[in-house]
Amino acid sequence: MTELVHDLPEGMIEWVAEVGQGEVTHIHRHVARREAWVVDVTRPDGTVVEGFLRLQRGMGHDKDVDPRRLERETRIIQALAPTGVPVPEVYGWNPELRATLFERDPGRADIDKLQDPVRQRAIMEDFIRVVAILHGLDLEALGLDDIMPYKPTNASECALNELDFVLAQWRQFLDDYSDPLISYGVNWLRRFVPESVARVSLVQGDTGPVNFMFQGNKVSSVIDWELGHYGDPMEDLGNISVREMWNPCGGLDGLFELYQKESGIPYTRFGAQYYRVQQNVRGMVPIHAVCADAHPRESVAWYLCYRYLADRATCEALADAMGVEVDTPEMPESMGEADVVAEAAIYAQEHDVASKLTDPFAVSRANDVKTLIQCMDRKRRYGDAIESAELDDLVEIVGRRPASLSDGFRAFDEVIKTGRFDDEVVIRYLLRRAYREEWLYLPAVNLYPERRWADLD
Repeated sequence: MTELVHDLPEGMIEWVAEVGQGEVTHIHRHVARREAWVVDVTRPDGTVVEGFLRLQRGMGHDKDVDPRRLERETRIIQALAPTGVPVPEVYGWNPELRATLFERDPGRADIDKLQDPVRQRAIMEDFIRVVAILHGLDLEALGLDDIMPYKPTNASECALNELDFVLAQWRQFLDDYSDPLISYGVNWLRRFVPESVARVSLVQGDTGPVNFMFQGNKVSSVIDWELGHYGDPMEDLGNISVREMWNPCGGLDGLFELYQKESGIPYTRFGAQYYRVQQNVRGMVPIHAVCADAHPRESVAWYLCYRYLADRATCEALADAMGVEVDTPEMPESMGEADVVAEAAIYAQEHDVASKLTDPFAVSRANDVKTLIQCMDRKRRYGDAIESAELDDLVEIVGRRPASLSDGFRAFDEVIKTGRFDDEVVIRYLLRRAYREEWLYLPAVNLYPERRWADLD
């Protein structure tokens, strides 16, 4: 066997070789939030199986949260193979190693990087047609009930089952963690459930740009089904809005009208507004958990970006749904000089380390270190001023200036539990808080610079 450099669990390479019916001749870590590896298996006849290896191993913070998520993703993809929804082939699933070897689609996912807006539009329209097919599939024929955590029967269950599922998964973390946006966001989702649902469908749960591959102007495979479940089709439209915000590709103008025409399922603007909040709120729970207790294997810089950009976007989505005018607070002026040690570390990473690396994953990790140093330096310089401003803002909600942020968050939670609060006042506080934190962690947030919501109309 060719000597390979990796840190995969014992037996993984042998299993991949067996599934591919040959020898593993190439492997490298894929640059992504979830652990994945690009793998080539060369068969005795010289043909090459081009694989994409996904594995789920405990990281400490999520060790027992959802042990079947990769299995569920694998089963969904297998069930969709004979339908009109394009998906990669599943070469093999190993329950002991908790690993799946998928076909590697040779197409592209980076629709946001295309310079031709006409082509972007054609691809997005093709994707919308795929989503319309997905939402029309017969759930009984898919045979997935045994792997799904629940099967909703009405609008309320569609809206809240996935939220409750996530909250239950992360209960141990949430019992010792308090965050105003999570507290209010969950409360808001329970109070403003859509009144009706057109049908219960299989939804991808995180669908939209970059979570599908394309070749030419056509979708070649829809990927990343780990959050797939049964729910309201409007959830996926809200998800598309979220992912288009992260990966801008021409906006949403007319796409949901096309969806309605192709699927026969009516589009509701509030449904999309609700579910883009819902996805962000349930998505921020594990992201906050990683930021609070990250395993060294995690790309913490990217998680900081996801957290503070998504927190701001969630607040803006809440403001849009509730008709609250958005205003931004003033940021603190310069406080303290830059740290010479931090500057030296950043220089070394940028000029002496990252510039000498060739492996894409190593380059990404080196850049992460630079970003984390920059964030730590900004927090040292501006953190006290940001905290003081937030304590001042909490007075209007909790009736006093808290002694600390943890004290303030506990008082905020009690106010939310009573139900005696003004939504507009709370949303304005959350917006100010989110804008300040996004600014504080700007080096991380700039991994996805200038992200804004596209119009849902």
